[in-house]
Amino acid sequence: MKPLHFTLHAETVISERQLDRSWIELTVRKPDWRETDPSGPPTERRYRRVPERDNRIMRVICLETATEIRIITAFLDRKARMPR
Repeated sequence: MKPLHFTLHAETVISERQLDRSWIELTVRKPDWRETDPSGPPTERRYRRVPERDNRIMRVICLETATEIRIITAFLDRKARMPR
């Protein structure tokens, strides 16, 4: 299992937004769905429902390399809808 590396920005927003690291880790490792970030590969968006937050959708922007998964940012995305 690849280690997670949190950028300084990610660390800051996790604290400011009062996000639980376990929600982020679960979103990264077992997303409900994923999509390529508009900034282009290899950056990726990963999404997962968070039951502890009224089933809101967690979005994590990450960059996966051969040795790690770098977490760039994370937030509860009000506009996200699971694709059909």
